[in-house]
Amino acid sequence: MLRKLFRLRTELGKFFGVGLMAYVVGVGGFNLLVHIKPAPLESKPLTASILAGALSILVAYFGNRHWTWRDRKWSGARREIVLFFIINIISLSFNVICLAISRYILGFDSILADNISSNVIGVGIGTIFRFWAYRTHVFKR
Repeated sequence: MLRKLFRLRTELGKFFGVGLMAYVVGVGGFNLLVHIKPAPLESKPLTASILAGALSILVAYFGNRHWTWRDRKWSGARREIVLFFIINIISLSFNVICLAISRYILGFDSILADNISSNVIGVGIGTIFRFWAYRTHVFKR
C-alpha cells in the first residue's frame, strides 16, 4: 500500500513537472499571440488558444512519454500517439470553451480575464481529466 502511494506521488510529481513546462509554453504562446504588442491574433483569441495549446500538447507528449511514464512499455506508438492527442484535444476544448464563455457571453476581454478563464479554469479542468486518461488509456501498465 505504501509503495503504491509512493509510486503515485512520484508519478504525480513528474506529471505536474511536465505539465508545468507545457503550461508555460501554452500560456506564454497565448499571451504572445493575443496580448503582447504587436499581437498577430489580438482579435482571434480562440485561434491563439488552439495554436498555443497545440504546441503545449507536443511538449507534454514528449515529456510524459520519455520521463513521467518512461518505465511503461510502448503499447504501439501509433495507438499511444492517437490516444494522447485525442485526450489533449478534448482537454484543449475546456480551455477554448472557458475562454469563449468569458469573452463572448460574459463580455470579459482583459488579459487577466482571458488568463483566468482559459489558463486557470480551463487548464485546471483539463489537467484532472488528462491525468486520469493518461494513466488509464495511454500509458497503461
